[in-house]
Amino acid sequence: MSRLKTVATSRRGFLGLAGGAAALSGLGLSRGRAQSVQTNARIVILGAGAAGTALANRLVERLDGARITLVDGRQKHLYQPGLSLVAAGLKPADYVVSDTAQWLPRGVEWIEERAAEIDPEAKTVTTEGGRALPYDYLVVATGLVLDHDAIEGFSLDLVGTEGIGALYAGPEAAAATWASASRFVEEGGRGIFGRPETEMKCAGAPLKHTFLIDDRLRRAGNRGKAEIVYAAPQPSLFGVPIVAEKVRMLFGDRGIETRMQRTLKSIDPGAKIATFEDADGIAHEEDYDYIHVIPPQRAPDVVRQSGLSWADKWTDQGWVEVDMQSLRHLRYPEVFAIGDVAGVPKGKTAASVKWQVPVIEEHLVAQITGGTSDARYDGYTSCPLITQIGRAMLVEFDYHDNLVPSFPGVIAPLEELWISWLMKEVALKATYNAMLRGKA
Repeated sequence: MSRLKTVATSRRGFLGLAGGAAALSGLGLSRGRAQSVQTNARIVILGAGAAGTALANRLVERLDGARITLVDGRQKHLYQPGLSLVAAGLKPADYVVSDTAQWLPRGVEWIEERAAEIDPEAKTVTTEGGRALPYDYLVVATGLVLDHDAIEGFSLDLVGTEGIGALYAGPEAAAATWASASRFVEEGGRGIFGRPETEMKCAGAPLKHTFLIDDRLRRAGNRGKAEIVYAAPQPSLFGVPIVAEKVRMLFGDRGIETRMQRTLKSIDPGAKIATFEDADGIAHEEDYDYIHVIPPQRAPDVVRQSGLSWADKWTDQGWVEVDMQSLRHLRYPEVFAIGDVAGVPKGKTAASVKWQVPVIEEHLVAQITGGTSDARYDGYTSCPLITQIGRAMLVEFDYHDNLVPSFPGVIAPLEELWISWLMKEVALKATYNAMLRGKA
């Protein structure tokens, strides 16, 4: 396939590019049609989110005779990349919701329960209903949990009231976040934004929300009545240094203050005071009219209690101990982890899942047939970093913090472009849906 030629950045020209990008992923042109393998292997996948569903769809085509069981009690599938759009009033809550069943392939058994116990020595999973599932291969794709209880004074029923937002908690919470944020946009005041100390899914989302609410204020003519503060536990604004510097410059241009190395510990909703702790353990109080709360994020208890987690790092978070290139467990070779729960340095985005799924597929199939695979996940992570309504930076990077743009010479990764916004707002969901079907 010839390389993409430079395309004019007109709306008409880039509609073609965005549609073409989605189509390429949707048609699976980067994936050759592999010959199916005959096997009676028992494969259990924990989680029917993006990772578990995409892998199930690919394996059911690749493995003839395998017994593939998907364990997840959730009836609804969430398109999580859309939550930041809902929380800025750009999409309705139902934009991110679909039925789990519509994405699952024939030939896969779906057990509508959560896993209650994983025994990697006995190679069994027990569901909350008491059903024991023996496996030959296990894929942990449970996602993560939001530890809201770690923020004293916070509870989900406060979201949408008392100037409190929390978009990560789901479509209803994202819509309620906009209810609080829109009052801030109308009235002004002091807004506090930030992120948790732990690893987190889509680390760009806190920045997106900050930029979007800043832009909403400007469009309403109320930016002069508002103060915006971004407070984060880390010493920099983003994990990739060159991106962090770009965000720092944009924050400076837009008058967004920063409080680095500050961890949110508690809120007092009645007084509208947030308490942060600095690197020396000293408490700092910040008053607010609007605050966006993102709690610490951890592996589910069933994973943390299974013996599959890292013992020497992320010990407070419990991510699964896997080789960062093959995503195979380092002590249990028949176990893999994918998506948010995988204990790797990068990769908690839907775009990462797109590149992780084929790696696990290849290693699992090779293992079933007694062979090996050189398939490697290089840490690819993508963040369409929205900087204002209608503009975004398409930031893509790997384990080594190298920028790895998908459209070199066409989309400059550190420029605020309408075409990058289009990729996020239009093309991304089509690509995501194709991925769920196993076609991307």
